[in-house]
Amino acid sequence: MKIKSLKLREAHKGSANASFCSILWDLNAHHLVTASSSEPSISIHDPLLPSNPPRVLRHHRDGVTALALSPNSTCLSSGSIDHSVKLYKFPGGEFETNITRFTLPIRALAFNKSGSMLAAAGDDEGIKLINTIDGSIARVLKGHRGPVTGLAFDPNGEYLASIDSIGTVIYWELQSGRTLYTLKGVAPDTGSDTSILNVLSWSPDGETLAVPGLKNDIVMYDRDTAEKLFTLRGDHTQPICFMSWSPNGKYMATSSLDKQILIWDVNRKQDIDRQKFDDRICCMAWKPIGNALAVIDVMGKYGVWESVVPSSMKSPTEDIPSSRSKNSNGLLFFDEEDEEDQELSMSGSLSDLGEDSHGESEPPSRKRLRKQSVIDDDQHEDVYNELNLCTKTEYRKKVHRINKESSDKERDGSRSMMTFRPKMQEAFQPGSTPPQPGKRNFLCYNMLGSITTIKHDEYSHIEIDFHDTSTGPRVPPMTDYYGFTMASLNENGSVFANPCKGEKNMSTLMYRPFSSWANNSEWYMRFEGEEVKAVALGGTWVAAVTSLNFLRIYTDGGLQKHILSLNGPVVTAAGFKDELAIVTHISDCLPSNEQMLEFRIFNISKGTQPFKGHLPLTPGSYLTWFGFTEEGQLSSYDSKGVLRVFTSQYGGNWLPLFSASKERKSGENYWVVGLNVSKLFCIVCKNPDSFPQVLPKPVLTLLNLSFPLASSDLGEEALENEFMLNNLHLSQIQKRIEVMADEGLDTTPLDDEAFDIEAAQDRCIFRLIASCCNGDKLVRATELVKLLSVEKSVRGAIQLATALKLPILAERFNNILEERLQSKTEVLKTSLPRSKHDRNVKADVAASMALTATERSEISEPTFSSSSAKLSAPLLIKKVKSSDRVKFGKPKTDGDQTACLEDSREVNDAGKNAGPSQVKNLQTQRPSNPFLKLPNNQEEKKVEEVMSESQSQGPSNPFFKSSNKVREATGIQQSHRPSNPFLKSTAK
Repeated sequence: MKIKSLKLREAHKGSANASFCSILWDLNAHHLVTASSSEPSISIHDPLLPSNPPRVLRHHRDGVTALALSPNSTCLSSGSIDHSVKLYKFPGGEFETNITRFTLPIRALAFNKSGSMLAAAGDDEGIKLINTIDGSIARVLKGHRGPVTGLAFDPNGEYLASIDSIGTVIYWELQSGRTLYTLKGVAPDTGSDTSILNVLSWSPDGETLAVPGLKNDIVMYDRDTAEKLFTLRGDHTQPICFMSWSPNGKYMATSSLDKQILIWDVNRKQDIDRQKFDDRICCMAWKPIGNALAVIDVMGKYGVWESVVPSSMKSPTEDIPSSRSKNSNGLLFFDEEDEEDQELSMSGSLSDLGEDSHGESEPPSRKRLRKQSVIDDDQHEDVYNELNLCTKTEYRKKVHRINKESSDKERDGSRSMMTFRPKMQEAFQPGSTPPQPGKRNFLCYNMLGSITTIKHDEYSHIEIDFHDTSTGPRVPPMTDYYGFTMASLNENGSVFANPCKGEKNMSTLMYRPFSSWANNSEWYMRFEGEEVKAVALGGTWVAAVTSLNFLRIYTDGGLQKHILSLNGPVVTAAGFKDELAIVTHISDCLPSNEQMLEFRIFNISKGTQPFKGHLPLTPGSYLTWFGFTEEGQLSSYDSKGVLRVFTSQYGGNWLPLFSASKERKSGENYWVVGLNVSKLFCIVCKNPDSFPQVLPKPVLTLLNLSFPLASSDLGEEALENEFMLNNLHLSQIQKRIEVMADEGLDTTPLDDEAFDIEAAQDRCIFRLIASCCNGDKLVRATELVKLLSVEKSVRGAIQLATALKLPILAERFNNILEERLQSKTEVLKTSLPRSKHDRNVKADVAASMALTATERSEISEPTFSSSSAKLSAPLLIKKVKSSDRVKFGKPKTDGDQTACLEDSREVNDAGKNAGPSQVKNLQTQRPSNPFLKLPNNQEEKKVEEVMSESQSQGPSNPFFKSSNKVREATGIQQSHRPSNPFLKSTAK
């Protein structure tokens, strides 16, 4: 191809160094406007008489770095290194106003379609949206981490696109000011060279956004999804520094650091002509009328390239899209489409201007329909406001398509009205992040490890990493030719799946075990006519949910075991050991924008479905994470930041255990990874990011779980939260004990854990009782006493009430204790052996077993009566170790009794070490057993020693107001407390 040569003429002398220069055409191609960052002047040229001197505007004090001309060519704007943005009348050039100022140089300006809004940005943080009518700042958009060098309003008036010097592109929604998509590192990093600016440009029809690529090319991104569509790659040998669409969008001109301009046929993705220059071309503008291109280089020389497109091809101004040619009268007016923008000013975006008399209004029916579309879209935005979510992507594409179809219908005379409903949430994989061009993304990230992938031209590279490298297996990287987009990971292996991509590339499911005794143990499944939507892993099974609403269950060896039909489209799935949990849609969204979701829990090994029900979400939210806790409790997290845990209490219910709105700081987002019984594991992302990057490696943050309690009149929300969490944990352990007991497994470790929780719960309740006594909430204190598990804690409460001079309350506490002892005695009598021979041999063992059974019966139903509300708490006793039990068939000697009473040493040591409060020591003592007798006064002496030592050490109990009186009362009464047979003494 022959390279042409175009002669340029000097417009700005500038300096010897390269500087960024700008060039613009007006609407009717009567004037050319130029400026240079090395000169404070703006030149307005007559292209028909280039030898005539230009009109010069000198209002800036430093170099002019940006120019923008309103679409009707009546207003010119300029930005400068002197931090100011100015407005002029055009073409006269009369100075109008300094519309805004920055603290650093301006680099980019852009008018919206109507000219009612001006976007300005530069080295400062934030993009200012300025109302050109009154000069008010409608909104400041913040999200870039480098100087903003390029701005472009969507021709359809919905979005603003911006790019910075480090190569990040952001889609902004004008209606709400929110970030829709952030594309990091998709454009070159221009560094500190201000003569090179990253730019971007919408196609005239608004469907495509052009951005400089990393491979000396132009990358086209979809308007609604920000997905990469195609690239223009040719003979540029260095990065692109400027681009410009032809008026009809069929051609594009690109300039590069290699000092070339290429002209592209966009549909054919080919360059059709080129021009070589002595210096780098930094700005270009297609002539709006005719077949020409205006260019200017970094030395301030400009020229017009005539006959850019060969005459054999369609003219660059032929078949201009309606969005560009609609207002061809060149007059500034604001029709109903612009009112969308104008309404934003009054609510923080644009001012309400009304329609200008020069404008041609659309039919009333279309005007009403357009407003309805905007309102509906805005209402639904709260539901779909995450970055790069498929849910929002598909919804926005559908709404955009419906708007276009409705407009076409009305052009044909149709007056029908359409209503819009929010789209149901698309399927997602827990712990995954959206793909980003040229970067790794997570296919799976959980408490065990992560699976990452990066896409290349023909394949993807997958890596599996474990958080604990000392215990996790070393898994070699994998080359992926299927294009897997979802994965799941556990201790045994990993499962991958990809959606269907045409007839030849069917959806594939692959399982890859980490270790196996046999070779070739990984396996594949191909699906014809359906595609995998979600995958999950368990202890010995693999599950996949498909687009036909089939739940397919396989063994880890690849055997197809079960195929179940679900009630609706899948949202997500998660597995833990034998349990599989699936979330599906049960109906369309409600008019209030609420997703209607259902969850099911399957036990794969037993072939049962223990639970099924509605999945609660915060109104206006959608599901963002779903999985199991480390202990196996099903959990969910929604987009409003509410974490819920499923419990079998009350027939199966979801408990809210965390609210991000109360925890997170401004500008933070929590990306959930997992949780245990007391902590939420998440990654804190800074706005505008809502998900983490693979590199640098994310850092887990631990947050405390807490119920969203109301503000109590007692002022002890922390204690009440601890009380509720202990109850939840205890109920979970009791459920596990029941399951293990039914399976004939040893429950001793869980019994020990339950005892520890009960001891902690008694301490918590005791502190609440103290607060109730101090706050004169005596009825509540009585209710709390009934929940104490250990009798010694009840006795301590009696002492507390006595010390605080509350005799009526102390009497009620004493009645509760007597009722509890009487109830236990009656139950124990019915469980004792009637034979004297058996009584001599098995007395202690029977008593212990009967006591445990009684306590477990109290978990579900209280065995004591009271005139107050009946509240109960489990009375679990830590089991006696087998080595310490009485040997059957042998009469007990004094030595045996001494051996059975060794625990008194532990109590003595605890009293010496703890010291702060004798009442607290009472709470941690184990309950007495009246059937194991001790020598008279033996335990009493031991307890007296412990309590006297406790009194001599440390400060008094902080929960007692009258600490001296409490110590005296405790010391006196503890010496008369009944003995505890579980506290073993070495004395004979």
